[in-house]
Amino acid sequence: MADRTPPLGAEELHALVAGGEIDTVVLAFPDMQGRLQGKRFAARFFLDEVMRHGTEGCNYLLAVDAEMNPVDGYAMSSWDSGYGDFAMHPDLATLRRVPWNPGTALAVADLAWADGSPVTAAPRQILRRQLDRLAELGLTAQVGTELEFIVFKDTYEQAWDANYRGLTPANQYNIDYSVLGTGRIEPLLRRIRNEMAGAGMTVESAKGECNPGQHEIVFRYDEALVTCDQHAVYKTGAKEIAAQEGMSLTFMAKYNEREGNSCHIHLSVTDTEGRPAFAGDGPDGMSPLMRHFLAGQLTALRDLTLLHAPHINSYKRFQPGSFAPTAVAWGHDNRTCALRVVGHGPSLRFENRLPGGDVNPYLAVAAMIAAGLDGVERERELPEACTGNAYTAGYERVPATLREAAVLWENSPVARAAFGADVVGHYANMARVELAAFDAAVTDWELRRSFERM
Repeated sequence: MADRTPPLGAEELHALVAGGEIDTVVLAFPDMQGRLQGKRFAARFFLDEVMRHGTEGCNYLLAVDAEMNPVDGYAMSSWDSGYGDFAMHPDLATLRRVPWNPGTALAVADLAWADGSPVTAAPRQILRRQLDRLAELGLTAQVGTELEFIVFKDTYEQAWDANYRGLTPANQYNIDYSVLGTGRIEPLLRRIRNEMAGAGMTVESAKGECNPGQHEIVFRYDEALVTCDQHAVYKTGAKEIAAQEGMSLTFMAKYNEREGNSCHIHLSVTDTEGRPAFAGDGPDGMSPLMRHFLAGQLTALRDLTLLHAPHINSYKRFQPGSFAPTAVAWGHDNRTCALRVVGHGPSLRFENRLPGGDVNPYLAVAAMIAAGLDGVERERELPEACTGNAYTAGYERVPATLREAAVLWENSPVARAAFGADVVGHYANMARVELAAFDAAVTDWELRRSFERM
């Protein structure tokens, strides 16, 4: 990664702590779901000890289910191995203020074992490995993520007590691009925008979306790891700000039967001189590199869907005519395709429309790079673009369930070559745990359908 100025330098942090402006430093890492897990430190202790030596965290944090229950099947962590620690080392390039928590700074951590070796199943390490492979070709990935969320006037505690049913959305109807609609909750949106800017992110815009209460805030693209770190911080911060405002918001892929929350991911690459490498004189204005890279996405998309859609609920988004993809196809500015090519010249890039708001960005971007590298290494040929409705055309389909995606992932030669057997096994087990929990659950749908009538 190129040298860059961190949002908050170490010397500046020292000065802020000495002046009493910062009294707390959060050190956190992204878990399997992309959530930030870690500790809050007294700022002086962080400077004196943690900044140089790191800290420890129980290694079960990468071997639990979504509700933080220890589960079987993970090679790296178990009752038999005693649930020991891994080390958390701060990446000082990620230091930033978090304005929504007074007197607080935050750094993202990398995970290592006691011997200093990286924890290969950690999402941040998985992405680093793919970025290193890309760097061997003299290339750097530039990424932007577009997260949608639904805002409710209920607090998180009220939503919990109501079993997440009957909540009041912040808007009562479709407000896609509506300035009036976003104006209804501009105080919340403004806080999120401005306080994310205070955390070192470059905010582009906010807009309304289709589902009642649904909105999107977009940030400027950056190098892949930087964007994913910002994504994780933003997602946590937006929830915390909503809670402070007596509201709640959800990034879950499919809250109800209407439009789901997407997380479209835009990706391009630059060369060692920082020049865009996707534009060229070939067909469709693409370079041979881009054509092979995009062809790799199509070839590997089904195999790697688990990293784009990691939960049971993720697959509820994939409905025809919903602006969420069902077809493994690409097209120019075609929102019916899983892969949409946009921009021209230096801005030429592709958008992956598969992920939902529940995606772990580190894993999804790692999957996109791995697929692209497979296409480049094998010089895969790009098929013709879809120019019509991909929903009704005869394209291969995106996996329809987590179960189908897990089988494809576990048996994928592309996944094993790119990520290694340990990572494949780790995330296959994550899917098995999720499926077992869902299969054992009695849903509201079953109760309503069967309580009296069966």
